[in-house]
Amino acid sequence: MCGIVGYVGGQCALEVVLAGLRRLEYRGYDSAGVAVLADGGLAAAKKAGKLANLEKELADRPLPSGSTGIGHTRWATHGGPTDVNAHPHLDNAGRVAVVHNGIIENFAELRDELAERGHDLASETDTEVVSHLLAESFSSCGDLAESMRQVCRRLEGAFTLVAVHADDPDVVVGARRNSPLVVGVGDGEYFLASDVSAFIAHTREAIELGQDQVVELRRDGVVVTGFDGAPADEHTRAYHVDWDASAAEKGGYDYFMLKEIAEQPKAVADTLLGRIDASGTLSLDEVRIPAAELREVDKVVIVACGTAYHAGLIAKYAIEHWTRIPCETELASEFRYRDPILDQRTLVIAISQSGETMDTLMALRHAREQGAKVLAICNTNGSTIPRESDAVLYTHAGPEVAVASTKAFLTQLVACYLVALYLGQVRGTKWGDEILSVIRDLSEIAGEVEEVLETMEPVRELARSLADKNTVLFLGRHVGHPVALEGALKLKELAYMHAEGFAAGELKHGPIALIERDVPVVVVVPSPRGRSVLHDKIVSNIQEIRARGARTIVIAERGDTAVRPYADHLIEIPATPVLLQPLVATVPLQVFACELATARGNEVDQPRNLAKSVTVE
Repeated sequence: MCGIVGYVGGQCALEVVLAGLRRLEYRGYDSAGVAVLADGGLAAAKKAGKLANLEKELADRPLPSGSTGIGHTRWATHGGPTDVNAHPHLDNAGRVAVVHNGIIENFAELRDELAERGHDLASETDTEVVSHLLAESFSSCGDLAESMRQVCRRLEGAFTLVAVHADDPDVVVGARRNSPLVVGVGDGEYFLASDVSAFIAHTREAIELGQDQVVELRRDGVVVTGFDGAPADEHTRAYHVDWDASAAEKGGYDYFMLKEIAEQPKAVADTLLGRIDASGTLSLDEVRIPAAELREVDKVVIVACGTAYHAGLIAKYAIEHWTRIPCETELASEFRYRDPILDQRTLVIAISQSGETMDTLMALRHAREQGAKVLAICNTNGSTIPRESDAVLYTHAGPEVAVASTKAFLTQLVACYLVALYLGQVRGTKWGDEILSVIRDLSEIAGEVEEVLETMEPVRELARSLADKNTVLFLGRHVGHPVALEGALKLKELAYMHAEGFAAGELKHGPIALIERDVPVVVVVPSPRGRSVLHDKIVSNIQEIRARGARTIVIAERGDTAVRPYADHLIEIPATPVLLQPLVATVPLQVFACELATARGNEVDQPRNLAKSVTVE
């Protein structure tokens, strides 16, 4: 969850680190801290609360200027959000400082060992044991990178660690296991961060670190080794970041979420770029699964969490319809605990915006242990999930800073459709002209999303009028059901309201008991052209809830006159093929949730109790 920044170079380290933390605050915002090496010593400051609290502390009590430093913005796991529990954590002598993302599972055992040797640990965190272990190791070997390797070999769990030592003032050392860490390569300066956005204002050249690796940064270069000390150059990869610093700024919008909603047409178009070659063949980014093995697949299982799970529910319809392969969509957090049936003929599709979602990563690893092939859909180049998968399709949404996902969801949907078409192409269940026809439909979606965004003022007005409500219900059928689930999730995340999504066909099997006078009910209506029987049934559902006094908010295809008499509020969307409707039907629900949360005075980009990337189980 947490955001980490490290720097060594010729600039003021504190300024570089603080700027990086501002870009990473979406990863955690219950405390923040920094440490700087200067004048032969180590100086640190940390405060509970948002980064602004730390900045005020530094304004009141400035740290000395140095060219090596680390910083951290926290989402609490071990220990509450207090000044003492905030990172960095120092050893008793105040010579080593450590910041950490993840969980060290054997910290209690290590803490007891340290206490027996006379160490005084002040915090409730698992992180503090690392600073003390590093201090012990450094006193013996005098080398911070070697100390980090020795300590990491003792640690259990998922972690990213970054450390500095006052006796080695020109080096920053980092380590990773199952948690994100990337190196930024500048001119005589180097960066470490949880995300490239932390250093994108300084450099667009990066190096991805492999599993169980330690990296040593000095002004004159980078050295990467395994936890065992073996050189690891062949397991690292340099790459160029194809977006710039302005992409991580609000661009004039009040919130990142508003900016990211507005960016969806471009994100959808970018995700489609370069997918069809001159011969009309569809391709993914990386495929290490032979076509013969894909033709033998007899089951597809999609694993994902939260919003990505809803994308997976929609993907199930497309995959089964276009490939005739049975498809299951599973919550990644539950997947490996129910002993799923997997074998060499199973294809597992893992969906994650960050590529570091721990539940999804562990589901992926379980699938591979059972012999299944894994295909990743991800927005983050160089992250763990795509690196551990057999095939990858990257979404090209660019950085998504707001915690509540918007453009990542739409691009995940596009990617899911592309994967379904790719499987249909390989297996021969879709002819080339059929695939091209769907691609043409998808290529028109960007313009249709733009069209929806231009008509959202009535939706904003409606949202403001419902700011005092306690409950909003959502109904949908077919691919509209996952859209209803996503609309309810957005309202929970942002407005802190009771919101539930239901399959409209289940209405009379229980949920209709929730209908009372003036309760708002959002209904996602399928096209009358594609699935007319479903359309007629959901119109009946609307009549049923309206007869019981509900306030009906209907999302329907433009020109659908059948729903007009029963809609208290009608939100019209462009006509699209049935399977693609979620790409346009979801957008009004994003705007609705954002505006309603704003009207209730909530923090839109950083909703309470949530962090952007869930990197612990």
